[in-house]
Amino acid sequence: MKAMVLERPGEAAIKAVPEPPAIGEDEVLLQVRIVGLCGTDLSSYRGRNALVSYPRIPGHEVAATVAELNPRHPEWQIGTEVTVSPYANCGRCSACLRGRPNTCKANQTLGVQRDGALTEFIRVPASRLFRAHLTLKELCLVEPLTVGFHAAARGRIAPGDTVAVFGCGGVGLGAVAGAASRGATVIGLDVVDAKLASARKAGAAHAVNTASGDLHAQLAELTGGHGPDVVIEAIGLPETFRAAVEEVAYAGRVVYIGWTKEQVAYETRLFVLKELDILGSRNALPEDFRNVIRMLEAHRFPVEGAVSHMIPMAGCPDILEAWSREPTHFSKIMIEVC
Repeated sequence: MKAMVLERPGEAAIKAVPEPPAIGEDEVLLQVRIVGLCGTDLSSYRGRNALVSYPRIPGHEVAATVAELNPRHPEWQIGTEVTVSPYANCGRCSACLRGRPNTCKANQTLGVQRDGALTEFIRVPASRLFRAHLTLKELCLVEPLTVGFHAAARGRIAPGDTVAVFGCGGVGLGAVAGAASRGATVIGLDVVDAKLASARKAGAAHAVNTASGDLHAQLAELTGGHGPDVVIEAIGLPETFRAAVEEVAYAGRVVYIGWTKEQVAYETRLFVLKELDILGSRNALPEDFRNVIRMLEAHRFPVEGAVSHMIPMAGCPDILEAWSREPTHFSKIMIEVC
């Protein structure tokens, strides 16, 4: 079968790979229909993802169709359209024992620590499947949005909070929508006007282009001089990591989704003077998938505006190269596999 393979940093190709072996007793065979690309895939292509070894088949944002019936799981009939939780956990580490398998010490995510979904067929544990009354494009958006929803949950966002979100790509839009769904006033922050327009449609009350004015002054004006109660960082740059701590209100919360590829130097007195809660946010939980699916089924998210490119798998190597060269020209890329 065909697959899109990252041979080494900066080199991707469509190749023939072996078909999956027979499904296990608790697995379902899926025909992959659409795969979304995110910043993790771009980092893997560029050779900047420390969790990836090569060669690697990327792809963890999945819309698929059940291709084979497993008699042990008759609830997953052939032809059922599904999305997938791409994470695997051990069940034994401290995170798993605390009911937080999303941050399992031995986590393996499709397309990162193990081969992913940019291929024609994959085997997936039945417990990782989610069905919904959604189109394939909408199903493919579920996973990246769950990452942002999980960050909103980590930030304990509540009605009356003002939340600033750095980065309004796929994950950032999930954070915007997740915060808005919790009753917060959301400020979207980005350098691309089109992404800010999508953030408004996803629930942001305000949209700030950080390249066109003083960030501190604009946030101060929008928050009565206090700063946001919560800042969610969904970019992964040293300057936005620092800005999150600098701009958040006293007694505020900072949630980091991405991470930077280099060390970050902080003015650490702000951690103490502001008595901040500094939180990491990794992957998503099943409840995040269910919440995002409900939002999409209620048509409360700008699906069409969030997707900038839809291309066949044959064009994947070229678009990865173009994306790497000019990342601000792309938002959400989706690959039609079959």
